[in-house]
Amino acid sequence: MQQQQPGMQQAQPMAQPPNMVSGKDQLYITDMLSWNLNACKKAHFFAQQCQGPELQAALEQAGQMHQRHYNKILEHLNNQSQPIN
Repeated sequence: MQQQQPGMQQAQPMAQPPNMVSGKDQLYITDMLSWNLNACKKAHFFAQQCQGPELQAALEQAGQMHQRHYNKILEHLNNQSQPIN
């Protein structure tokens, strides 16, 4: 069991995203996109190098997961860029 120090609270998720994105937030979003794209490409590359079908399938599945994450981040960004009426 993990103990918390007095005065330390766990972060709560935001109910709604802020209307603007800070420079630090933008850099982190760019990093998340880069990490997921890179992981997707590497998983696909290494899956092509494998001879075992189980390992190849697992790597392809991991690559597809990272691609879904990448697309989900882009989807969130595109939804936020729509004007609010």
